[in-house]
Order: sequence, then C-alpha cells, then structure tokens
Amino acid sequence: MSYVYESYDVVVVGAGHAGCEAALASARLSLNTIIFTVSMDSIAMMPCNPNIGGTSKGHLVREIDALGGEMGKNIDKTYIQSKMLNLSKGPAVHSLRAQADKQEYSRSMRTVMENTPNLTIKQAEVVEVLTNDNKITGVKTYSGAIYPCKAVILCTGTYLNARCIYGDVVNATGPNGLQAATYLTDSLKALGIEMYRFKTGTPARIDKRSIDFSKMEEQFGDEKVVPFSFSTKQEELNKEQVSCWLTYTNESTHEIIRANIGRSPLYSGDIKGTGPRYCPSIEDKVVKFADKERHQVFIEPESNHTNEMYIAGMSSSLPEDVQYQMYRSVPGLENAKITRNAYAIEYDCINPMQLKPSLEFKMVEGLFSGGQFNGSSGYEEAAAQGLIAGINAARKLCGKEPLIIDRSEAYIGVLIDDLVTKETHEPYRMMTSRAEYRLLLRQDNADIRLTKKGYEVGLISSVRYQNLLRKEDEIEKEILRLENTMIGANKEVQELLENSDSSLLNTGATLAELVRRPELTYEMLESIDKERITLPNDVIEQVNINLKYDGYIKRQLKQVEQFRKLENKHIPEKIDYNIIPSLRIEARQKLIKFKPISIGQASRISGVSPADISVLLVYLTQYNSEKQKEKE
Repeated sequence: MSYVYESYDVVVVGAGHAGCEAALASARLSLNTIIFTVSMDSIAMMPCNPNIGGTSKGHLVREIDALGGEMGKNIDKTYIQSKMLNLSKGPAVHSLRAQADKQEYSRSMRTVMENTPNLTIKQAEVVEVLTNDNKITGVKTYSGAIYPCKAVILCTGTYLNARCIYGDVVNATGPNGLQAATYLTDSLKALGIEMYRFKTGTPARIDKRSIDFSKMEEQFGDEKVVPFSFSTKQEELNKEQVSCWLTYTNESTHEIIRANIGRSPLYSGDIKGTGPRYCPSIEDKVVKFADKERHQVFIEPESNHTNEMYIAGMSSSLPEDVQYQMYRSVPGLENAKITRNAYAIEYDCINPMQLKPSLEFKMVEGLFSGGQFNGSSGYEEAAAQGLIAGINAARKLCGKEPLIIDRSEAYIGVLIDDLVTKETHEPYRMMTSRAEYRLLLRQDNADIRLTKKGYEVGLISSVRYQNLLRKEDEIEKEILRLENTMIGANKEVQELLENSDSSLLNTGATLAELVRRPELTYEMLESIDKERITLPNDVIEQVNINLKYDGYIKRQLKQVEQFRKLENKHIPEKIDYNIIPSLRIEARQKLIKFKPISIGQASRISGVSPADISVLLVYLTQYNSEKQKEKE
C-alpha cells in the first residue's frame, strides 16, 4: 500500500561520498533536501581503502574544496597520516594523500550533515523513481511511502543488485555486509536507462596483533602537513601521525595464487562484471605480470580505534582457505589473523554517456546522478560528481544555467567530460595523464582556478573569496617586483650563487631570472633580496612555480585558447543530424545518440572523425546564418 509523504525540492539516493556532497550542496543552496540511505551507519563510509587523495585524486579533493565541497575539510579533521606524493617530479603531478581514521571520517561527516539546515536524512530503500512525461515527480520507498520532489540525484555507489563474492561464497549484500538495493534497477530500466554490470574488490583486513612489523619497512608521514582544504589553518593539523608499513609478495605467494587460479570466481566465470583496469586484484597482477618477482603490499591502519589493518595491493576474490595461505606467505604476515575476508563486489551502474555535462539524464528531466553509479571508481571521483550534480540540481530548480567545468579548468572537468563523451566499459579512474593541461591544473592552485566559481554558485563565503583576491594580488605584485628588481654581480651575490652550485653572474640580472634557475628558489635568495617583505607560504609557492614554469605555462595557455574556440561553438539542441550532407553514417548515429552540446565535445566522441567535425562546422555556419536572417 502506497501513501504520499511530505514533498521536497531534491531527493538524493545514497549517502556515500557522492551522496553526501550532493545533499550538502543542494541544502546549502537553500533547497529543501532529503537523502536516503540503506543504513544510517553507512554515511560517508569507506568500505575499501582507508585513505583520501593520492595521485590525481588529491587534485580532485582540493578542487572539491575550492568549489565549496566538504571532503577536504573532513579529511583534514580526521586524518592519521599525511603525505605529499611525487615530490621528486614536477609540481603538475604533486598529489596530497592522507590516511583516514575511517570511523572518525564517517562520524564527522554525519555530524556535519545532521546539523545542516534544509537537509533531512532518512534510512530507507528507494525502489522506484516516479516520472510524468519523462519529468521527475518523486520517489517511492520499499515501505510504499511516496516522496514528491522536483529533482532526484542517484548516488547508489555499489549497492544496486550487489553481490559480494569470494571463492564459491556469494552473498547478496552491499559492501561491508550492508543491505543491497535490489529493486531500483528495474525502475530505471523501465525509464529506458541503459545499465552496465561492473565489479570492484577489496583486500582482507588483518588483526594488527598478528603482524610482525620487524620484517617490514616503516612508512612515515610528512613532517609538515599540507591541508586538503584551503580554509584549514596550519595549527589545526597538529597531531601525532601513525605509521604505515611496506612489505612484498614473493614467488611463494605467486605460486599459491597460480595453483588455485581456477578457484577464483574472476577466472571461473562466476563474476560477470567488468573490473577496474588500474586497480587489479592480486590474481590479475600475478597472471598479467608474470615476469614480476614481487608486488608491493602496504599495511595501513583503518582507525585509531581498531586493530584492523588494511592490506593494500592484495585485493582478491580467492576462497577463504587460499586467502590464508596467500597472505601468510608475505613477510611479516606469517601468523596473520584475518578479521574480514577479501571479496569482489558486482553491482549495477549506468552507461554515463546518457548524461549531459551537468550530470542530468538526457531522457529524464530533473534526474541527476553521480559517483560509482556513473561508472567511475574511487571516493574522490564520486565526491566530485556528487558535488556537481547537487549544484546543478539546485540551479535547475532555481531557473539558472548549469555549472559546466571544462577540461582546461579542472580535473573535475576532465573526469565528467571523459564519462559523458568517451565510452566507458570498465570502472573509470582519474589519472594525471588524462589531463591535457595538467601543468595548469595543479593541486596547489585549485583555489585560484575554482574559488570564484564556488563563490558565484553560492557555496563559498564572501570572506573566503576576499581572502583569495588578496592572495592573487600578493602573487601578482611579488612576481612584478622580482621581474623589475635588478641585482649586480657583487661579492655577496656571487658567494650565494657559488654555494648553491649556480653559475656566477657576468653582469646584472633580475631576481626573477635567478628564481627561474633550476637549482635556486625564491627562499634561497632572501639574503640578497633587500626589499623582501614577509609573505604567506602559499603565496611564495605560487611565485616560485609561476616563475620557474613561465614558458611552459604560457604554451599551455595558448593551447587552451584553441581548445576553447571549439568548446564555445555550441550545437543547437534541436539540430537534425540526418539532414547534414557528407556526415559519415557512424558519426551521424553517434551524434544523434549522444547529443553533444559543443563542437569540442563532439570531437571527443569515439567514431566522430576530424573530417566529420569539418562538415559539422560548415553546416553550423550556414545554420546560424539562416537563423540570424530569420531574426532580422
């Protein structure tokens, strides 16, 4: 029996990392919002790895923060170890990564959500999306309650028709043994939404007391912790950090796996879903990289409140008895006691090419989605999509244009553009190599790139925005000062250069020219820079990077100009591709199916060639000319 409950502006389905960001964004933009979760204990749960950030993912978290999201603030409050990765490489690939206290992370996010105005949290399973004439009207829960609404954001993660599998053991549950969502898929299919079946996995958790750390390499956090959030103060980060540990598999480990490979559901055919290429199980590693004698295994604490340790690098779906053999063959784990078995999880998700760049479905007005439901992987990718979906659902209901971030502006733009324009047949993972303009899209300048957008949307306060403007002004003025400050080849200068293994001056030079030298930095020139004033560390960082990489940055900015020319050539929504002469059949089919919003987006669709783009450009010129004449 169904009954109508109170109505809301926005309904969010799922309270994982995507759902939390979506609901918070919508509520903070003054929309009456309700978020449904299968369990109140699963809010912002970290069912797999106990960390936030990492290569390219750290970029996403800082961008989420710059736009007004919550993930960066939350990990700053709950981290137990922090590291800046890739410091031996250029700044484009520097990435922040923090071990999280899983329990505190979830608890802290739940506290934020429970105290956010306009936001209601409800434990219930949504089983049906209700529409009228392909327009959202509400949702229905398992109990029969109907919640009328104007927009729905689907953030179901890995719960839809989920199966957890190891060996021949199959449980119809979501991650961590939580209830799966078993009805919503049929409702979505009835709306004409194309579904995929993907798979991911997680390693075993092991009792800390059964590990011999003396056989492992201790991994420490950074002495100076860099916050994820641009609003976190340095003193708020002061805490004692915990250690992680490094060990390795060996030939004995690999032989155990090879001898039992037929018992793995990955290879027996019991698992039908497609797994992530860039996060393979240990079985896949041993089979596909047979020449490697060992693989890294990181032992990571899950919380300050538990002895459970996460065995990163050894996710598996092998039977329980094989898992014991396999893990105990690793140095330091000879007496390991498994607290939670490793398992693979299959789940339903969508073909994300059914989405607009705003993350609204093309065929159902008012239906948005984000996270692993969109065919991606990872907490950070999920949170980024959830934030954009939440912002755009709110903007739609307020009669505003959607927030679209392009590939030249942020990793978030790369992520969403890849999902909605490139065919995804496996869980999508963000990587720095996917970003064409990664020297411009560094993690250190995410605030400069995106805070203004967050402010214009309404998620960044005026105080924070004014602080950004002051920072930009200080950077600009300091670079200008260095460019115009000449120093001579005096004794003090020559001694500094000699002590720094830098070439001596034959004539005068600007301070900017010296900063550009690879072996020198802004800080190293303090003794010869008589007019220097004290500046914040984040300003100094930007001065250093902007001067050292000036030529490369200017080159990428020119590339962005060319890119934007195509992005700014919009394609009318009602254009009829069937009447455009000389378009190849495949291109016509793809363009009709995916309805790109610009020439730039059309050019990235698989099956649309440069020749097709040329034909389309010629046609659009004629089309726009005719429309202009009609107006006149």
